[in-house]
Formats: sequence, structure tokens, C-alpha cells
Amino acid sequence: MEFLDLLRDNRNYRFTWMGQVVSEIGDHFNNIAVFSLVLANTGSGMMIAGVMLSRAIPAVMAGPLAGVLLDRMDRKRIMITSDLVRAVVAVGFILTITAKGTTLLYLFSALLMLASPFFTSGRSSILPTIASKKELHTANSLTQTTQWATLTLGTFLGGTSVAQFGYRIAFVLNAFSFLFSAWCISRLKVKHGSFRPQRKSLTETDVVKPWHEYAEGLRYMRGTPLLLGIALISVGWATGGGAAQILFSLFGELVFKRGPSGIGIIWASAGVGLLIGGTIAHQLGKRLGFESYKKTIIIAYALHGTTYVIFSQMQSFAGALIFIALSRASVAISSVLNFGQLLRHVSDEYRGRVFSTIETVQWSVMMLSMMAAGIASQHTSPRTIGAVAGVLSGSTAIYWGLANWAGWLPEPGLSGVEPQEIEVHGEPTV
Repeated sequence: MEFLDLLRDNRNYRFTWMGQVVSEIGDHFNNIAVFSLVLANTGSGMMIAGVMLSRAIPAVMAGPLAGVLLDRMDRKRIMITSDLVRAVVAVGFILTITAKGTTLLYLFSALLMLASPFFTSGRSSILPTIASKKELHTANSLTQTTQWATLTLGTFLGGTSVAQFGYRIAFVLNAFSFLFSAWCISRLKVKHGSFRPQRKSLTETDVVKPWHEYAEGLRYMRGTPLLLGIALISVGWATGGGAAQILFSLFGELVFKRGPSGIGIIWASAGVGLLIGGTIAHQLGKRLGFESYKKTIIIAYALHGTTYVIFSQMQSFAGALIFIALSRASVAISSVLNFGQLLRHVSDEYRGRVFSTIETVQWSVMMLSMMAAGIASQHTSPRTIGAVAGVLSGSTAIYWGLANWAGWLPEPGLSGVEPQEIEVHGEPTV
């Protein structure tokens, strides 16, 4: 199997993947514990929105700086630093268990996400460096599929462990997961030099005013219609996707009245759908031409929105789980295919800024969506909010379809490093 071959033959990717598995499972332990703690203490969807906003705002603020630094400095070292900082913050969540109010939860959530873009955008940026062009599609598919597998496992185990053993164990495991990830990233090696991107020398203006560099990255995206188009459809999805982050907790706790385990089961079902969709996308990505890829994106977003609306209206818990899985399968297909296009077409010197910009824009819109959903939850049923969220996310299919019909999404030239430049096989000598 291609996934197993990649893990066996590519040492750098294997360590990256190991760190991803452990750290992302730990992330979901933290998520379930925090959301459950807030609802147990307040029973308020608005408080869930507050926690999500306390995470989203720092991520948005840190994104541009992360992009510039990732395109200036050694990406490996930045990722390790991010992991170590997050490990310390993760331990701090233990203080929130006995604290009165939600202030500490907001504070530690903010600090955790302030450090996150430096790692997440960094991992995206180094993928073409640790995988050859031949391996890149498989590496992209496995990275995203693993992300969803850990969502499935992490949320289920997180919900179960919080219900059985309390919040403290979840926060401790989250801290350990970051330390393990840092160790894995420290093991990465390239044949020549470091993980610093190849680029022109910085001028004095660039050093003093990093915004000039970030603006250069924005101009690069604007000059490549496909990159701009992918960024904009991430905005379209986020209009409803932000609300979904709150609704999963509300449906598990308040609609279906199943407590922390209910939240975990809904997230796990979403993860199962993402795994199925990721597997389908991996097979499609090897066969689809560029024009077929663009048409597939239209279908995927339309299916996502429709099935999410149905999920929001299901009366049975089992039926809701089926349709949330279908919705997330459609999201996975579009995500793998879009990310694959980015990896093929974004130049190495701009990767940090492009990936961080897309992540920042998406978080910005999700933040507004979460805020709107949190406010609406005080006056409107979660089912109504879910239907609106599904329609908003699904409408992305219309925008993408119109852009494609108008000829605004031509295929750009390929970019990236050559396979022979990278050491991807074998174990290091001691």
C-alpha cells in the first residue's frame, strides 16, 4: 500500500507523521475537556463561542508573523519552539479545573493558539521538502487522512476519558503530546543545509518592516488566480464551518443530552467521514485532470452543505451521525484535492506566507461565524443555526462554479524542489 511504503521508505516523513499522530490526539483530549468543562459550569453556547473566539483571535493575529518568519528562518526550529511553548501552556490548563469563572480558560486557550500557526503552517511548508514530487500526493493524502483519523480516535477517547477520569488527565496527555512532537521534528534531516527556504537576500527594509514581505506574499497569491480561488472558497466554507465548531458541542450536550461522550461521538463520526473522504480523494487525485478536479470541487461543496443541513434536522442520534459523516466526507475530498494543488503550485520561498494567509483568513471568517452562532444560540435552536450554517458552507459550490465557468481559474505552472535534492531514504548513521 502506498501509505505504508511512504512511511517505510521516507525517514523524514515517518518522524513527522509519528509526531502528528500523538500531538493531534492530545489536541482533541484538550478540546473535549475544555468544551465539556465550560458547558458543565455554564450550560451556555455563548461561553463555548467565547472559548472558540479566544482561540481564533490569537491565531489570526499570529498568522501573518508566522508566515513571514517561516519564509525567513529555519522552519524546523520554529516548529520545535512552537511545540515546546504549547507544552508549557497545556500544563497550565490544569489550573482551570478549580478556578472560578472562565477567565483562565480564555487565557490559556489564547496562548495555545497564539503558538499554533508557527507549527501548522510550518508543517505544510516543509511537506514538499521532505517528500519527493513522486511522493507528494501520497504524503498530502496521508497527512490529512491522519489528521482526521486522530480526530476520530482523539475525540472518542477524549470524551470517554473525561467522563471516566476527569479533566486533569486530558490536559497532562496534551502537554506530553507536544513534547513528543518536538522530539520527532528534531529528528528531521536534509542532505544539504537546513529547512530554511531558498530565497533572495533580505534588504534592510525587509528586516525592519516584515509587513512588506507579507504584502509581497499577498501580491503573489493575487497574481495566481488558482491560489486566490482556493483561499476564497476556504472563506466560503468558514462562513458555516465556524458555527459547526460550536454546534457539535451543543448537539452532543443539549440537543441529544449525551454529555461529554455525546460530544466525543459526534466528533468521532465526523472523523470517520473525513477518513472515508480522504481515502476517496487520494484515489481521485491520482486520476483527475485539472478540469475534472475543478468540477469535483463543485460537487463536493454542494454535497457537504446539503448533508449538513440534513444532519441538523435529524431527530435520531444515529441518523445525525450518518449525515455528519457524509458531510465531512465531502469536506475531506475538497480539502485533499485543494491542498494538493497548493503543494504543486506554490513556490518554496512563498509557502510560509501562502499557507499562513489561507489559515489566517479562514480563522478570521470562522471567528465571525462562531460569534454569530454563539449569539444566536441564546435565542435560536441549534437545529436552526445548523441549517443556516449548512446553506452558507454549501453556497461555496456556486461561487467556485461561476469562477470556473467564467475562465478565472487557469492552471498555473508547477513549482517546488527536485527530488534528488532531498534525503528521504534510509536511517541516519550514528
